Amino acid sequence: MKGFAMLGIGKTGWIEKERPKCGPLDAIVKPIALAPCTSDVHTVWEGAIGDRHNMILGHEATGEIVEVGELVKDFKVGDRVLVPAITPDWNSLEAQAGFAMHSGGMLAGWKFSNFKDGVFAEYFHVNDADGNLALIPEGVDPVVATMLSDMAPTGLQSAELANIQLGDEVLVIGIGPVGLMAVAGANLKGASRIYAVGTRPKCVEAAKFYGATDIINYKEGPIEDQVLELTNGKGVDRILIAGGNVDTFQGAVKALKAGGIISNVNYLGKGEFIKIPRVEWGVGMGHKTITGGLMLGGRLRMEKLGMLVQTGKLDLSKLITHRFNGLEKVEEALMLMKDKPKDLIKPVVIVAEDLMD
Repeated sequence: MKGFAMLGIGKTGWIEKERPKCGPLDAIVKPIALAPCTSDVHTVWEGAIGDRHNMILGHEATGEIVEVGELVKDFKVGDRVLVPAITPDWNSLEAQAGFAMHSGGMLAGWKFSNFKDGVFAEYFHVNDADGNLALIPEGVDPVVATMLSDMAPTGLQSAELANIQLGDEVLVIGIGPVGLMAVAGANLKGASRIYAVGTRPKCVEAAKFYGATDIINYKEGPIEDQVLELTNGKGVDRILIAGGNVDTFQGAVKALKAGGIISNVNYLGKGEFIKIPRVEWGVGMGHKTITGGLMLGGRLRMEKLGMLVQTGKLDLSKLITHRFNGLEKVEEALMLMKDKPKDLIKPVVIVAEDLMD
Protein backbone atom coordinates (compact mmCIF):
# COMPACT_ATOMS: atom_id res chain seq x y z
CA MET A 1 0.00 0.00 0.00
CA LYS A 2 1.03 3.63 -0.34
CA GLY A 3 1.14 6.20 2.41
CA PHE A 4 2.30 9.75 3.00
CA ALA A 5 5.11 9.68 5.53
CA MET A 6 7.60 11.60 7.60
CA LEU A 7 10.95 10.58 6.13
CA GLY A 8 12.93 12.49 8.76
CA ILE A 9 12.78 15.87 10.46
CA GLY A 10 11.72 18.41 7.83
CA LYS A 11 11.17 15.75 5.17
CA THR A 12 7.98 14.14 3.86
CA GLY A 13 7.07 11.96 0.91
CA TRP A 14 5.04 9.06 -0.46
CA ILE A 15 6.30 5.58 0.37
CA GLU A 16 5.25 1.97 -0.18
CA LYS A 17 4.67 -0.29 2.81
CA GLU A 18 3.06 -3.64 3.49
CA ARG A 19 -0.58 -3.53 4.43
CA PRO A 20 -0.80 -3.73 8.26
CA LYS A 21 -1.65 -7.07 9.84
CA CYS A 22 -4.73 -7.53 12.00
CA GLY A 23 -4.39 -8.94 15.50
CA PRO A 24 -7.22 -10.87 17.19
CA LEU A 25 -8.62 -7.78 18.94
CA ASP A 26 -7.88 -5.31 16.16
CA ALA A 27 -9.28 -3.92 12.92
CA ILE A 28 -7.90 -2.86 9.56
CA VAL A 29 -9.62 0.22 8.18
CA LYS A 30 -9.55 2.05 4.86
CA PRO A 31 -10.07 5.81 5.09
CA ILE A 32 -13.31 7.52 4.15
CA ALA A 33 -11.98 10.99 4.89
CA LEU A 34 -8.76 12.35 6.39
CA ALA A 35 -7.64 15.61 7.95
CA PRO A 36 -4.12 16.91 8.50
CA CYS A 37 -3.35 18.62 11.80
CA THR A 38 -1.01 21.28 13.12
CA SER A 39 0.38 18.46 15.27
CA ASP A 40 1.68 16.87 12.07
CA VAL A 41 3.44 20.16 11.33
CA HIS A 42 5.04 20.24 14.79
CA THR A 43 6.10 16.63 14.42
CA VAL A 44 7.67 16.97 10.97
CA TRP A 45 9.08 20.48 10.77
CA GLU A 46 9.89 21.12 14.42
CA GLY A 47 10.91 17.61 15.41
CA ALA A 48 8.76 18.09 18.49
CA ILE A 49 8.65 14.41 19.51
CA GLY A 50 12.00 13.48 18.03
CA ASP A 51 13.06 12.06 14.70
CA ARG A 52 10.81 9.62 12.88
CA HIS A 53 11.89 7.73 9.77
CA ASN A 54 9.41 6.50 7.14
CA MET A 55 6.50 6.77 9.54
CA ILE A 56 3.14 7.34 7.86
CA LEU A 57 1.58 10.54 9.15
CA GLY A 58 -1.94 11.42 10.20
CA HIS A 59 -4.22 10.74 13.15
CA GLU A 60 -7.59 12.14 12.01
CA ALA A 61 -9.90 9.91 9.99
CA THR A 62 -13.22 8.28 9.51
CA GLY A 63 -13.08 4.91 7.84
CA GLU A 64 -14.64 1.68 6.66
CA ILE A 65 -13.61 -1.59 8.27
CA VAL A 66 -12.10 -4.10 5.84
CA GLU A 67 -10.92 -6.72 8.35
CA VAL A 68 -11.53 -7.56 12.00
CA GLY A 69 -9.74 -9.93 14.38
CA GLU A 70 -11.45 -13.11 15.50
CA LEU A 71 -12.05 -11.74 19.02
CA VAL A 72 -13.74 -8.50 17.92
CA LYS A 73 -17.37 -8.64 19.03
CA ASP A 74 -19.09 -5.39 18.09
CA PHE A 75 -17.79 -4.45 14.64
CA LYS A 76 -17.78 -6.14 11.25
CA VAL A 77 -16.41 -5.64 7.76
CA GLY A 78 -18.23 -2.80 6.00
CA ASP A 79 -19.00 -0.78 9.14
CA ARG A 80 -18.28 2.93 8.77
CA VAL A 81 -16.60 4.15 11.91
CA LEU A 82 -15.31 7.11 13.87
CA VAL A 83 -11.60 6.74 14.61
CA PRO A 84 -10.19 8.68 17.57
CA ALA A 85 -6.70 10.13 17.35
CA ILE A 86 -5.95 8.50 20.70
CA THR A 87 -6.35 4.71 20.81
CA PRO A 88 -5.43 3.51 24.31
CA ASP A 89 -4.67 0.01 25.49
CA TRP A 90 -7.70 -0.44 27.70
CA ASN A 91 -6.28 -3.27 29.81
CA SER A 92 -3.29 -1.17 30.92
CA LEU A 93 -2.65 -0.05 34.50
CA GLU A 94 -2.75 3.56 33.34
CA ALA A 95 -6.26 3.04 31.95
CA GLN A 96 -7.33 1.50 35.24
CA ALA A 97 -5.95 4.57 37.02
CA GLY A 98 -8.12 6.83 34.86
CA PHE A 99 -5.47 8.00 32.41
CA ALA A 100 -5.96 5.73 29.44
CA MET A 101 -4.41 8.27 27.07
CA HIS A 102 -1.08 7.55 28.78
CA SER A 103 -1.39 3.77 28.58
CA GLY A 104 2.11 2.34 28.32
CA GLY A 105 3.76 5.64 29.30
CA MET A 106 3.24 9.38 28.97
CA LEU A 107 1.40 10.18 25.71
CA ALA A 108 1.62 6.52 24.63
CA GLY A 109 -2.12 6.30 23.96
CA TRP A 110 -1.29 8.53 21.00
CA LYS A 111 -0.10 5.85 18.62
CA PHE A 112 -0.88 7.08 15.10
CA SER A 113 2.19 8.82 13.63
CA ASN A 114 3.91 8.69 17.00
CA PHE A 115 4.70 5.04 17.70
CA LYS A 116 3.14 3.44 14.65
CA ASP A 117 2.03 4.33 11.13
CA GLY A 118 -0.81 6.83 10.93
CA VAL A 119 -3.92 7.10 8.81
CA PHE A 120 -2.62 8.84 5.66
CA ALA A 121 -2.55 5.56 3.77
CA GLU A 122 -4.71 3.17 1.80
CA TYR A 123 -5.19 1.12 4.98
CA PHE A 124 -4.43 1.63 8.67
CA HIS A 125 -4.46 -0.49 11.82
CA VAL A 126 -6.59 0.17 14.91
CA ASN A 127 -5.73 -1.63 18.14
CA ASP A 128 -8.50 -2.85 20.45
CA ALA A 129 -11.28 -2.26 17.95
CA ASP A 130 -14.12 -2.82 20.43
CA GLY A 131 -12.61 -0.28 22.81
CA ASN A 132 -11.53 2.36 20.34
CA LEU A 133 -13.89 2.49 17.36
CA ALA A 134 -17.45 3.81 17.22
CA LEU A 135 -20.07 3.61 14.50
CA ILE A 136 -20.73 6.85 12.64
CA PRO A 137 -24.20 7.88 13.89
CA GLU A 138 -27.06 7.79 11.43
CA GLY A 139 -27.44 11.11 9.65
CA VAL A 140 -23.94 12.35 10.48
CA ASP A 141 -21.79 13.24 7.46
CA PRO A 142 -18.68 10.99 7.53
CA VAL A 143 -16.60 13.84 6.10
CA VAL A 144 -17.61 16.32 8.79
CA ALA A 145 -17.20 13.55 11.37
CA THR A 146 -13.42 13.62 10.86
CA MET A 147 -13.51 16.58 13.26
CA LEU A 148 -14.48 14.10 15.98
CA SER A 149 -11.09 12.40 15.72
CA ASP A 150 -9.11 15.20 17.37
CA MET A 151 -10.42 18.75 16.99
CA ALA A 152 -13.65 18.33 18.94
CA PRO A 153 -12.40 16.06 21.74
CA THR A 154 -9.27 18.13 22.29
CA GLY A 155 -11.03 21.50 22.37
CA LEU A 156 -13.96 20.28 24.45
CA GLN A 157 -11.60 18.64 26.93
CA SER A 158 -9.95 21.98 27.63
CA ALA A 159 -13.29 23.20 28.96
CA GLU A 160 -13.66 20.06 31.06
CA LEU A 161 -10.12 20.26 32.47
CA ALA A 162 -10.80 23.87 33.48
CA ASN A 163 -13.89 22.79 35.43
CA ILE A 164 -15.93 25.71 34.09
CA GLN A 165 -18.84 26.68 36.32
CA LEU A 166 -22.10 28.33 35.30
CA GLY A 167 -21.55 32.03 34.70
CA ASP A 168 -17.74 31.89 34.60
CA GLU A 169 -15.83 34.36 32.47
CA VAL A 170 -13.53 32.41 30.19
CA LEU A 171 -10.59 33.40 28.02
CA VAL A 172 -9.74 31.16 25.03
CA ILE A 173 -6.26 31.76 23.62
CA GLY A 174 -6.06 30.63 20.00
CA ILE A 175 -9.07 30.10 17.74
CA GLY A 176 -7.87 27.59 15.22
CA PRO A 177 -10.06 24.49 15.00
CA VAL A 178 -9.12 23.25 18.50
CA GLY A 179 -9.63 26.70 19.99
CA LEU A 180 -13.01 26.99 18.30
CA MET A 181 -14.02 23.73 19.95
CA ALA A 182 -12.74 25.16 23.24
CA VAL A 183 -15.08 28.11 22.72
CA ALA A 184 -17.91 25.68 22.00
CA GLY A 185 -17.01 23.68 25.09
CA ALA A 186 -17.01 26.77 27.31
CA ASN A 187 -20.40 27.70 25.90
CA LEU A 188 -21.80 24.20 26.48
CA LYS A 189 -20.47 24.28 30.06
CA GLY A 190 -22.34 27.50 30.80
CA ALA A 191 -19.72 30.24 30.61
CA SER A 192 -21.18 33.74 30.55
CA ARG A 193 -18.63 35.90 28.79
CA ILE A 194 -16.17 34.18 26.48
CA TYR A 195 -13.16 36.17 25.30
CA ALA A 196 -11.54 34.63 22.21
CA VAL A 197 -8.04 35.58 21.07
CA GLY A 198 -7.37 35.57 17.34
CA THR A 199 -7.17 37.67 14.20
CA ARG A 200 -8.00 35.63 11.09
CA PRO A 201 -11.45 36.75 9.90
CA LYS A 202 -12.74 33.25 9.16
CA CYS A 203 -11.79 32.07 12.63
CA VAL A 204 -13.25 35.17 14.28
CA GLU A 205 -16.54 34.59 12.47
CA ALA A 206 -16.61 30.96 13.60
CA ALA A 207 -15.68 31.88 17.18
CA LYS A 208 -18.72 34.13 17.38
CA PHE A 209 -20.87 31.32 15.98
CA TYR A 210 -19.64 28.96 18.70
CA GLY A 211 -20.33 31.42 21.50
CA ALA A 212 -17.53 33.97 21.81
CA THR A 213 -18.88 37.27 23.18
CA ASP A 214 -15.66 39.28 22.76
CA ILE A 215 -12.75 39.06 20.33
CA ILE A 216 -9.25 40.05 21.44
CA ASN A 217 -6.67 40.94 18.80
CA TYR A 218 -3.24 40.04 20.17
CA LYS A 219 -1.66 42.39 17.63
CA GLU A 220 -3.20 45.34 19.48
CA GLY A 221 -1.29 44.79 22.70
CA PRO A 222 -0.59 42.18 25.39
CA ILE A 223 -3.51 39.82 25.87
CA GLU A 224 -3.45 40.20 29.65
CA ASP A 225 -3.69 43.99 29.44
CA GLN A 226 -6.74 43.77 27.20
CA VAL A 227 -8.39 41.17 29.42
CA LEU A 228 -7.81 43.18 32.58
CA GLU A 229 -9.24 46.27 30.91
CA LEU A 230 -12.33 44.38 29.74
CA THR A 231 -12.88 42.89 33.21
CA ASN A 232 -12.22 46.12 35.17
CA GLY A 233 -8.97 44.72 36.53
CA LYS A 234 -10.49 41.51 37.90
CA GLY A 235 -9.27 38.99 35.33
CA VAL A 236 -11.11 35.86 34.26
CA ASP A 237 -12.14 32.68 36.07
CA ARG A 238 -10.80 30.20 33.53
CA ILE A 239 -8.32 30.28 30.65
CA LEU A 240 -8.23 27.69 27.86
CA ILE A 241 -4.96 27.65 25.91
CA ALA A 242 -5.28 26.24 22.40
CA GLY A 243 -2.57 28.27 20.67
CA GLY A 244 0.60 30.21 21.26
CA ASN A 245 3.85 28.88 22.67
CA VAL A 246 5.76 28.39 25.92
CA ASP A 247 5.67 32.15 26.57
CA THR A 248 1.85 32.26 26.40
CA PHE A 249 1.58 31.10 30.02
CA GLN A 250 3.12 34.29 31.39
CA GLY A 251 0.28 36.47 30.14
CA ALA A 252 -2.29 33.82 31.03
CA VAL A 253 -1.22 33.76 34.69
CA LYS A 254 -1.47 37.55 34.79
CA ALA A 255 -4.99 37.51 33.32
CA LEU A 256 -6.31 34.85 35.73
CA LYS A 257 -8.15 35.51 38.97
CA ALA A 258 -6.90 34.02 42.22
CA GLY A 259 -8.48 30.59 42.47
CA GLY A 260 -8.74 30.27 38.71
CA ILE A 261 -7.63 27.48 36.38
CA ILE A 262 -5.51 27.53 33.24
CA SER A 263 -6.19 24.52 31.01
CA ASN A 264 -3.74 23.84 28.18
CA VAL A 265 -4.42 21.54 25.24
CA ASN A 266 -1.90 23.19 22.92
CA TYR A 267 0.86 20.97 21.51
CA LEU A 268 3.99 22.88 22.54
CA GLY A 269 6.28 22.03 19.68
CA LYS A 270 9.43 23.80 20.85
CA GLY A 271 11.01 25.57 23.80
CA GLU A 272 12.57 24.03 26.90
CA PHE A 273 10.66 25.69 29.74
CA ILE A 274 7.37 27.36 30.59
CA LYS A 275 7.80 30.54 32.60
CA ILE A 276 5.41 31.46 35.40
CA PRO A 277 5.50 35.08 36.66
CA ARG A 278 6.23 34.88 40.39
CA VAL A 279 4.27 37.87 41.68
CA GLU A 280 1.18 37.32 39.52
CA TRP A 281 1.17 33.68 40.62
CA GLY A 282 0.64 34.97 44.13
CA VAL A 283 4.33 34.35 44.93
CA GLY A 284 3.40 30.69 44.80
CA MET A 285 0.23 31.00 46.91
CA GLY A 286 -2.40 32.42 44.56
CA HIS A 287 -4.36 29.20 44.08
CA LYS A 288 -3.86 29.63 40.35
CA THR A 289 -3.89 26.12 38.90
CA ILE A 290 -2.19 25.19 35.62
CA THR A 291 -3.22 21.90 34.05
CA GLY A 292 -3.11 20.28 30.64
CA GLY A 293 -3.92 17.00 29.07
CA LEU A 294 -3.99 14.82 26.02
CA MET A 295 -7.50 14.28 24.71
CA LEU A 296 -9.56 11.31 25.82
CA GLY A 297 -9.75 8.46 23.39
CA GLY A 298 -11.92 5.41 23.09
CA ARG A 299 -15.32 4.28 21.98
CA LEU A 300 -17.43 5.79 24.76
CA ARG A 301 -16.01 9.25 24.13
CA MET A 302 -16.58 8.93 20.39
CA GLU A 303 -20.15 7.75 20.85
CA LYS A 304 -20.99 10.64 23.18
CA LEU A 305 -19.46 13.24 20.87
CA GLY A 306 -21.25 11.63 17.95
CA MET A 307 -24.53 12.09 19.82
CA LEU A 308 -23.78 15.79 20.31
CA VAL A 309 -23.45 16.12 16.54
CA GLN A 310 -26.42 13.88 15.73
CA THR A 311 -28.75 15.85 18.04
CA GLY A 312 -27.60 19.21 16.69
CA LYS A 313 -25.93 20.34 19.91
CA LEU A 314 -22.59 20.67 18.13
CA ASP A 315 -22.22 21.81 14.51
CA LEU A 316 -18.79 20.78 13.23
CA SER A 317 -19.31 21.91 9.65
CA LYS A 318 -18.06 25.44 10.44
CA LEU A 319 -14.57 24.02 10.99
CA ILE A 320 -14.08 22.77 7.43
CA THR A 321 -13.02 25.44 4.96
CA HIS A 322 -11.17 23.40 2.33
CA ARG A 323 -12.10 20.07 0.74
CA PHE A 324 -9.94 17.87 -1.47
CA ASN A 325 -10.78 14.70 -3.36
CA GLY A 326 -8.42 11.72 -3.43
CA LEU A 327 -5.74 10.33 -1.13
CA GLU A 328 -3.04 11.93 -3.26
CA LYS A 329 -4.24 15.35 -2.08
CA VAL A 330 -3.08 14.71 1.51
CA GLU A 331 0.24 16.40 0.83
CA GLU A 332 -1.42 19.56 -0.49
CA ALA A 333 -3.80 19.67 2.47
CA LEU A 334 -0.94 19.24 4.95
CA MET A 335 0.95 22.13 3.38
CA LEU A 336 -2.13 24.29 3.93
CA MET A 337 -1.93 23.51 7.65
CA LYS A 338 1.74 24.41 7.58
CA ASP A 339 1.25 27.71 5.75
CA LYS A 340 -2.10 28.67 7.35
CA PRO A 341 -3.60 31.09 4.80
CA LYS A 342 -6.09 33.59 6.18
CA ASP A 343 -9.14 31.76 4.88
CA LEU A 344 -8.17 28.42 6.44
CA ILE A 345 -9.65 26.73 9.47
CA LYS A 346 -9.38 23.06 8.57
CA PRO A 347 -8.90 21.07 5.35
CA VAL A 348 -10.37 17.61 4.78
CA VAL A 349 -9.35 15.04 2.19
CA ILE A 350 -12.23 12.86 0.94
CA VAL A 351 -11.08 9.39 -0.03
CA ALA A 352 -14.37 7.47 -0.44
CA GLU A 353 -15.52 7.94 -4.02
CA ASP A 354 -19.23 7.99 -3.13
CA LEU A 355 -18.68 11.12 -1.00
CA MET A 356 -16.56 13.13 -3.42
CA ASP A 357 -18.00 16.38 -4.75
